[in-house]
Amino acid sequence: MKTKPPLKIQTTTLWEYPSQHYGAEVQGDKEYAGATPSYVIWNLLQRYTRPGDLVVDPMCGSGTTLDVARDLGRRALGYDVAPHREDIFRVDARKLPLENEKVDFVFVDPPYSTHLEYSDDPRCIGKLDALSREYYDAMDQVIRESYRILKDHRYMALYCSDSWQKKKPFAPIGFRLFSLLERYFQPVDIVTVVRHNRTLKRHHYHTEAEKGNYFLRGFNYLFIMKKEAPERGKDSETQQRSPLQSPERTPRSHKSARRRR
Repeated sequence: MKTKPPLKIQTTTLWEYPSQHYGAEVQGDKEYAGATPSYVIWNLLQRYTRPGDLVVDPMCGSGTTLDVARDLGRRALGYDVAPHREDIFRVDARKLPLENEKVDFVFVDPPYSTHLEYSDDPRCIGKLDALSREYYDAMDQVIRESYRILKDHRYMALYCSDSWQKKKPFAPIGFRLFSLLERYFQPVDIVTVVRHNRTLKRHHYHTEAEKGNYFLRGFNYLFIMKKEAPERGKDSETQQRSPLQSPERTPRSHKSARRRR
C-alpha cells in the first residue's frame, strides 16, 4: 500500500498532493466520479474557518466536504440533486433551504459540462453543455445563493476545470465562472491544483493526445473569494446596490463571441 504524504498547509498557489484522500480513512467515496480531493478542502477549512463554524457544500457529491469538516470540528451541511448518502439533503443548489447570512464557509465543486453522468434528475447542471448560455445561467444562480447564505466578511471557494471535447470548441469554464464570482465577491486568490486521476495515468490517453494535437486537462482552478457586502449609508448608488440586485448578465457563447470579432 502506497504511503500517503502528511497533510500540511499549502503556502504557494500551486497545490500538488498525489493522493485523493488523506490519513488512514477515506473522505467521501473513492469510486465516485469527479470526487474532490479531500486535501483541497482540508487546506481551505484550516485557513478560512474555525472550530464550530458552519460549512456548506451545495453540490456535495459523495460527501467529501462533510467528512473533512467533521474531522476538523466544523459543522457541515451538504446538498445535492442526487444524494449519494443519507446525510446529504436532496436540494437544488440554485435554491438552498437556508436563511440569509447563516453560513461561515461555502465550497462549490460544480460539474464541468457534460463529461460525466451524475444523475437522472433533470435539474442536474451536469446535463448542461459548458458551451451553452444555460450552463452559466445556472451557475450564476448557484453563486448568487452562495452569496446570499454566506455571512459578511467570510469566505467561499469554487473548484473547477476547463472543458474540451473532440470536435467541439474549447470551453474556458474557469475564466467564465471567475467573471461571475467577481460580480458578487472580492477575489482573494487563485490556486492551481495539479490533477491526479486514472485518465492521466493511462499511457494511451497521452499517445492519442499527441497524435490529435490536443491537451489533457492537467490542473483545476481553485478560486478563493470573500464576501464584502456594500457599506450602508453611502450616497453612491453603486455602493448601495447589493450584487443580488444587479442586472442579469451571462458570458457570451463561443458562437456569439466569434460574431463580434
